[in-house]
Amino acid sequence: MALTSAAHSHLSEFEIWWRDHYDFLKDKGYKLRSRYSPDWVPSWTNTKKVGIECEDGIKPRHRSLLDARRTQDGARVSLKRIDVSRHPYEIEIGRHFCNAPLSEDPANHCVPIYDVLEVPDGNNLAIIVMPLLRKVTDPCFDTVGEVVDCIHQLLEGLRFMHRHHVAHRDCMQLNILMDGRMFIDAWHPSDQYMSEDFKRPARHRTRTQSPPRYYYIDFGISRKYDASNTNPLEIPIYGGDKGVPEFAEAYTKPWNPFPTDVWYLGHAIQETFLDCYLGVDFLRGLVTDMMHSDPTQRPNMDDVFSRFQVLRQGLSNWKLRSRVAHDDERSLFDLLAHWARRIQYIVRRIPPTHTSPS
Repeated sequence: MALTSAAHSHLSEFEIWWRDHYDFLKDKGYKLRSRYSPDWVPSWTNTKKVGIECEDGIKPRHRSLLDARRTQDGARVSLKRIDVSRHPYEIEIGRHFCNAPLSEDPANHCVPIYDVLEVPDGNNLAIIVMPLLRKVTDPCFDTVGEVVDCIHQLLEGLRFMHRHHVAHRDCMQLNILMDGRMFIDAWHPSDQYMSEDFKRPARHRTRTQSPPRYYYIDFGISRKYDASNTNPLEIPIYGGDKGVPEFAEAYTKPWNPFPTDVWYLGHAIQETFLDCYLGVDFLRGLVTDMMHSDPTQRPNMDDVFSRFQVLRQGLSNWKLRSRVAHDDERSLFDLLAHWARRIQYIVRRIPPTHTSPS
């Protein structure tokens, strides 16, 4: 008992909540990592290691998110704890896109919801079960074609939401994730650079070799409108990106959230690509228009998607296979490694993109 008590002194306050619900989640078919077991003994106990060197010594980055294994098939999932009284529409909107026929549409890039668990005596708390995803920006993009595939999916996905009368209202960079199909090793949920067992960096293929699927997450402040409401107005709610121009004008003035979504996504593309990579200047004009200071002058998502298709059709295969150099990837070695991959793709007839122009 003394060892167990000492072990749990390593847990932060919000981690203790997950520990206290370990058995509840296990009964529901989801097993947390050993760190959250009531019987956890740190793996570095009586060794020369320190916690940060061990799989069970790494704290999660987010208070309300944790990973688990689905016991029926071993699938890794993400658990999100939400306060339903504060975010009453999150589950409803998430489930809306998980029901057929919307769930079967390839243009749907809303994160799937596998399950919703009501927390007993949880004061309006619920746990949403979703696939375990990872940041879009890691690992770095390698080619123009990989960037094109990503942006195609993001534009397609937001257009899909808008066509079904849902405004995301927080579609910033951090709320765009991808699946892990390009990874050879499962990654550690609290340190995605490392393998799940924390013994080495997680190995991965390129996006050209194993193209990921990109998803929008976090519908906590999203809203669904009646199709007849062509100009819905909402008092601003600040999401993670605080730079929306119209919100600075008058915080109490209502705005149509759909043009605001366009700005959010334009800014996410700027932060992810234009600010970090060489070779993507063909995006600048479209992104500038998406981020117009006057929301009435921004293109809607149908127009944005159409303009992007025109841009991508103007890119040759040579351009699509060309390198997009990240700020820290400009050495001769990086250039030679890129050319080696490029030649391999051509020889093996791996296409430069995996999305089709619409």
